[in-house]
Amino acid sequence: MAFGPDITERLARARADLRMGVPVVLEGGALVLAAETLDAARLADLRALGGPAVLAVTGRRADTLKARAYDGDIARIVLPPDATINWVRAVADPADDLRAPMKGPLQTLRDGPAELHRAAIALVKAARLLPAAVVLPLENATAFATQNNLTLIPADAALDTGLSPLHPIISARLPLEVSEAGRLHIFRPDDGAEEHYAVEIGKPDRSKPVLSRLHSACFTGDLLGSLKCDCGPQLRGALAQMGTEGAGVLLYLNQEGRGIGLANKMRAYSLQDQGFDTVEANHRLGFEDDERDFRIGAEILKRMGFGAVRLLTNNPAKVARMEHCGIDVTERVPLKVGGNAHNHAYLATKAAKSGHLL
Repeated sequence: MAFGPDITERLARARADLRMGVPVVLEGGALVLAAETLDAARLADLRALGGPAVLAVTGRRADTLKARAYDGDIARIVLPPDATINWVRAVADPADDLRAPMKGPLQTLRDGPAELHRAAIALVKAARLLPAAVVLPLENATAFATQNNLTLIPADAALDTGLSPLHPIISARLPLEVSEAGRLHIFRPDDGAEEHYAVEIGKPDRSKPVLSRLHSACFTGDLLGSLKCDCGPQLRGALAQMGTEGAGVLLYLNQEGRGIGLANKMRAYSLQDQGFDTVEANHRLGFEDDERDFRIGAEILKRMGFGAVRLLTNNPAKVARMEHCGIDVTERVPLKVGGNAHNHAYLATKAAKSGHLL
């Protein structure tokens, strides 16, 4: 009998541990703690172990800090002997960059392998935390994990970019304002991440291109009516158009804030209040412009029996990604709604830097 967790379940454990501030161990020989949830007590415990600890950050964050990213996509910043928890948080979190800029150069490693550090950053990003991790080399990682009851993960598993299998859980009739012929489908990934939803309007013909939208969850826009983005009007506008045509599928993907999570999106909003645009804010946090995985949407469409779509989007990148994932996009249907005085600059940035056709 095999009651123990498989690698997918261990990765889910690792994400949960990091969110709670509990370290995880990489089999290649590293102790990993998320910079965001690290506390003073565990930092002291890490110091007591000895060894050359580093703070691994993404290349984007390293650029903001003016730290040399010798490893290209990441930088390994040496923890000074007197580094405090406040120092770690100041390097990882750009909240106070302008008020209290870092003093002096940051020393980064240029020699030695960096794959374990990449794996550490991948884990904290998957946990929807700031993309920064404290990493300490371990000589006997397996024994250390066993002795301290810590989750042990192979580095290559943390770096695996494969799509977790999605399974249909349930679908049920759901009369909507836009159409009484509504149905909600729930899909759950194997890896313990968030569930995703498909709203089916009418009875779309599976043999023809279906009017479809890939809509990323936006708590502030969809539920609160935020004026900082155009998400809420796009959600309601897409459903209304499907209702008018009598058929369609809206995929509601739980990838808040372009895939960085609500907390990090709010951090980005705070940076925007300091004068940075939406792309610059993401970069200062250490993220790319867009961290979403549109393979999820393509997989759900396939599971529902659709191979071709008329895609409601202003983003040509979505069209290209759907085509790359094997979904034929026969038409890009514009969805130009939701502009206002509060989001004018945001929409202009999406057009200028992300290629949106607005």
